Amino acid sequence: MELKTASALRRLRLVSAPEAISFLLLLVCSVLKRTTDFNAVPVMGAIHGILFVLYVLFWLDAWNRTKWDVKRAALYFVLSVLPTGGFFAEKKLKREAEAAVIASRARQEGTVTA
Repeated sequence: MELKTASALRRLRLVSAPEAISFLLLLVCSVLKRTTDFNAVPVMGAIHGILFVLYVLFWLDAWNRTKWDVKRAALYFVLSVLPTGGFFAEKKLKREAEAAVIASRARQEGTVTA
């Protein structure tokens, strides 16, 4: 895996936690809208929408670069639509990106030929 692939994984990882937080805040705002006079749903909805679109774009880029199988790609997409799934995705992506960087550096130094 080359450094561009690791960068794609890093971008996806960096947007996954904020997307998960915005989803949780949107859920809280939805409850508050129905139980109080507080209505931040339009603002939180827009923020979450932008972050979700970024997540999907970065997910597509990572899938294209890493050549994930359909099962793994589907897992990362499903994690994006679960309220706390972004946190799990971030953790898994961090490990995967670190492994990609280590493999890339090893190939550059000539210690690994695969």
